[in-house]
Amino acid sequence: MKSTIFKTLALCFMALSLWSCKKDETQTVSNVEPAGTLTASATTINLVQANGTKEALQLTYPLATSSGYVVPVTSTLQFGLKGKNFDPVREVVVTSKTYAPTIADFNNMILALGGKVNEAAQIEVRLKSGAAVNDLTYSNVITLSATPYLASAWIYVPGAYQGWNPSTADSLISLSSDGVYTGMIAYTEGNLEFKITPAKKWDVAYGDAGSGSISTSAGDNLKSPAAIVKQVTVDLNKKTIVFGTPNEWSIIGDATAGGWATDTDMKGTNDGKSNFYILKTALGVGEMKFRFQHDWKTNLGGSPAALTAGGDNIKITAAGNYTITLDVAANKATIVKN
Repeated sequence: MKSTIFKTLALCFMALSLWSCKKDETQTVSNVEPAGTLTASATTINLVQANGTKEALQLTYPLATSSGYVVPVTSTLQFGLKGKNFDPVREVVVTSKTYAPTIADFNNMILALGGKVNEAAQIEVRLKSGAAVNDLTYSNVITLSATPYLASAWIYVPGAYQGWNPSTADSLISLSSDGVYTGMIAYTEGNLEFKITPAKKWDVAYGDAGSGSISTSAGDNLKSPAAIVKQVTVDLNKKTIVFGTPNEWSIIGDATAGGWATDTDMKGTNDGKSNFYILKTALGVGEMKFRFQHDWKTNLGGSPAALTAGGDNIKITAAGNYTITLDVAANKATIVKN
């Protein structure tokens, strides 16, 4: 009999406990306000480098809040090229009801998203709000128009390939002055070592700190992995260096070292425009063409003085060492035996 009473009491306590928990759970509901309306002080921005520190525009919006059981809510402005569905995206977490980037900041953001120097660009911006990744809301989208300017910075690559002279060394460029520099360097056989300098002098120089890192205190020279044109990327924020394969203009054909199967990359000018390419290489008797990104979709042939898209193969009638230049803007090339 006692056992039955105790079991009955236990069941009652369990039911009461479950009811209490359920009641408490209903008290922890949080209501997060959706993203509000986004407005801009201007939708056409005139980007002038001399005005870089001035305000480009002002974006205004309400900050998201939560009621009931209050939880942290994040408000973020998202920027992306129009038509790309915010991929890639640049995000700015905001804690006030306005955001006003400078002209320099806005210019650099367009370039970082893939905008081109001196080409009109349209940037979409929206407000993202939420307390969790599965509870996000988005505001209206505003389209901003601007033409970015070249906000460049350079570092230099003195090395054995050019006689270790900083004043005449080739450069790497950062289009948006964000500390990441890239460019093509034409290394030659037996002349693979080099250093990085912030200016065309030896006052400060970065050497090999090992494992793809660089340092001003490193005594060892940096070294290219091969005697060919390499795409060199230096990140002075992370103090790293990466060697890659260029993916711009090259030559191909049975007159070249790689035949019709392998491109020989040309070195573009490291000025942010890369309309001018040069290559010193051995050519045999045969034919060649110029092509872009190692793909036949864009190729140039015919007369070097007046190249045409998809033109005839260019004939090389004498074997030897040649200097080849390509002026993409003018659609012309020179192929001169050294």
